[in-house]
Amino acid sequence: MSRPQPPIVVAHGAATDAGLRRRVNEDSFLAAAPLFLVADGMGGHQAGEVASAAVIEEFARLAGLPALTIEDVQLSLRHARRRVAELPLGDGAGAGTTLSGVVVASIEGEGYWLALNLGDSRTYRLSEDVLEQISVDHSVVQELIDSGELDEASAAIDTRRNVITRAIGGGSDAQADYWLIPADEGDRILICSDGLSGELDRAAIEAVLRAESDPQAAATRLVHEAMLRGGRDNITAIVVDALQVRARDQRTPERDTLPGGADAATDDIDSDTRPRVAAGGTS
Repeated sequence: MSRPQPPIVVAHGAATDAGLRRRVNEDSFLAAAPLFLVADGMGGHQAGEVASAAVIEEFARLAGLPALTIEDVQLSLRHARRRVAELPLGDGAGAGTTLSGVVVASIEGEGYWLALNLGDSRTYRLSEDVLEQISVDHSVVQELIDSGELDEASAAIDTRRNVITRAIGGGSDAQADYWLIPADEGDRILICSDGLSGELDRAAIEAVLRAESDPQAAATRLVHEAMLRGGRDNITAIVVDALQVRARDQRTPERDTLPGGADAATDDIDSDTRPRVAAGGTS
């Protein structure tokens, strides 16, 4: 029996580094079709490393399938939360992790990117010469930007820039954000930890994505450029290129935002990432 063909045929590359100031890399990633995910652990003393690895291991069970549904993703996320919550004392208890990325999804046989996000790791899409940030940072400074209390320039140096408001573990039980995006041939997706986006602005990221045609070369160079600009945190980048996309007769809206709850399936600044509860607030 022939294996079902994926709705999006991809090429990808990935790179990671502990950076110049950290002894342990608490980032974990998964770059195996149909999943492309980055988890940035938090908690220190290797606890974050354990939490991020546990989450990625849970999602890795789905690697090799032609496509996933939002139910698949939500079930894995529930299992990942449970694993992080059950980490034993001294081996990651109380730790947490961000999670951001895309999975390949099929809607009535058509190829879509199903993006998800918890925390301040980021997912970008370069399509038709436009680079956009798909994910929305779950962070204190993003809330202040949205409310008009802080501008982008001030946010880049604000001491609260690493305090996040949603995570897996770390005292947070908030839901993930989901987006369902029609894929096009030529799409380039970037998923990265904040160790990259904290060092490279949008223009620098876009320049590399345009200059390097090979996804592995692009991922490697992005990490290298972040190191050259300080490398203050762990740095991870995954670059995914859509080589072929199953044809669609009709285009749907460019983006459908899905709610994070169960009904979604129906349609020296400290550069540690920290959950807001760890900084004295509530999640």
